Amino acid sequence: MIPMPLGEIAAVVGGALHGASEPVVDGPVEYDSRKIQPGGLFVAFVGDKVDAHDFAAKAVADGAVGVLGSRPVPGVPTIVVEDSRHALGLLAREVLRRLPSLTVVAVTGSSGKTSTKDLIAKLLDVRGPTVATTGSENNELGTPYTALKVSAETRFLVLEMGSRGVGHLRYLCEIAPPDVSVVVNVGVAHIAEFGSVDGIALAKGELVEALSPSGLAVLNSDDDRVRAMAARTSAPVLLAGESPGSDISGSDVVALDRGRFGFTLHVPGASPVPVRLAAAGRHQVGNALLAAAVATHAGVAPGEIAAALGDPAGLSTRRMDVFDRADDVTVIDDSYNANPASMAAALRALVVVAGDRRKIAVLGFMAELGEYERAGHEEVGRLAAELGVDRLVAVSEQAAPILDGAAAVASWGGDSVLVTDQEAAAALLRGSLLPRDVVLVKGSRYRTWDVADALRAEASDK
Repeated sequence: MIPMPLGEIAAVVGGALHGASEPVVDGPVEYDSRKIQPGGLFVAFVGDKVDAHDFAAKAVADGAVGVLGSRPVPGVPTIVVEDSRHALGLLAREVLRRLPSLTVVAVTGSSGKTSTKDLIAKLLDVRGPTVATTGSENNELGTPYTALKVSAETRFLVLEMGSRGVGHLRYLCEIAPPDVSVVVNVGVAHIAEFGSVDGIALAKGELVEALSPSGLAVLNSDDDRVRAMAARTSAPVLLAGESPGSDISGSDVVALDRGRFGFTLHVPGASPVPVRLAAAGRHQVGNALLAAAVATHAGVAPGEIAAALGDPAGLSTRRMDVFDRADDVTVIDDSYNANPASMAAALRALVVVAGDRRKIAVLGFMAELGEYERAGHEEVGRLAAELGVDRLVAVSEQAAPILDGAAAVASWGGDSVLVTDQEAAAALLRGSLLPRDVVLVKGSRYRTWDVADALRAEASDK
C-alpha cells in the first residue's frame, strides 16, 4: 500500500481514530492477524464464530501500525467505523485515485475468468510491475484487499471480479474503477442467484458500463451475449476470438501434447505469430486471445505475447493442472470449481490428453444452478458418454444425475459408479487405476479437492 498516516486513513474512511494520528501505514493491509508485517494495517471483522478485534493487540505487537475495526481496542491505535468491509473499499478507492498512472484491468465471466486473469497478468508483467487477484479473492472483500497491494511502482492492477447478482459488479467497479474491462463469457454458473441467463448477461455487462469514454472494453467475439455488450459502453471496444470480424483473432488451432493447443495470433499491423499455450484445454485459446487483446492495448509486442503464453509459470493451482505419476497414470486436476461450461471444457481436454488411453472422469456436484441443477448435471453426463469417457465416477448423491445423463446415451460402452464422498472416490481409484489411465478430477469448490490431493500424494509415494 502507498504510505498513509492513520489520521489520513481515518478521514478517508469516515472513521474516528482512537490513538495517535501520526504513525504511517506503509506495509500490507491484512485481515488475517497471522500475516501481519511491519508497518501494516490490521482490519478486524466480527464473524459468526470469531471476533478479530480479540487479535488486534497481537497484530500491533507483531508490527501493525494500527487497526481498522468496528469498536475501540484498549491500548491499540484503532480507526473505528460502522462497517469494516465498506471502509476497506473506501480506502482502496482512495489509494487507486492517488495513482493516476496505474492501469486497472477488471475481468469477469461465468467461467474461465481466473485463467484469463492469470494470462493477462503474465502478459502485462512484461511491461511493468503487476498486481493481480489470487485465489478466490474476487468479491466485496477480495477486491479492495487486492487493490491495496499496489504501490507507487505498480503499473498494472488485474482484478478478477465475481458477481452474485445485479449490482454486485457495479459496486466492485466503484471501489476499483476499471480502465480496461474484459468479459470472458456468459453461462449458467450461479444461475440460481440471477434467475436466467439473460439476467447473468445483464449483471456481467455492468463491467463495461463502468468504463469511461477513455477506457477499453475487451469482449469475447465468440459469445453472442458478450459481443452484444458493445452497445452498453461509451468506451472503444476490442473484439477478441476466432469469429470473423474479431480485432484480435486466432486461426489454425492445433492440438499439441498433454492437452495443450497452439494457434496463430493475428494482431492488426503486425505479422501473424505462432503461439504454443502452456495451459491445457481447447478453451484456453479463447482466454489467451482476450489476454492478447489487453496486452496489445498495453503495447506488448506479438512475439512477447507468444513467449509469455508459452511459459507455464504464474498459472493458478487446481486449474487444468496436468501431472504424471510414477505408475504411468496421468491426472488432470481441475478441481478448483465447476459449472456446466467448465465441465464440458475439462471433459474435452480429458479426451485430448488421453488419446487412446483409458479415460476416467471423477466429477463432483455443481453448486448454485437453481432450477437448472438436475438438467445441468445430466447434460454433463451425456457429454461425458458422447465423448467416450470409459469410467464415470460421481462424488456424492447430489452429483448422481451426472450418471443418469450418461446412461441416457444408448451407444455408451463405459461404466459408471456413484460414491458417497471424496474419501470413497479416492479409495475406489486407489484399487482400480491401471498404468496409462488418465483421470480428470473436477467439481465445485471443495467437492473434489481431496480426491485430487490424494492422487497427487500417492504420486509422490510411488
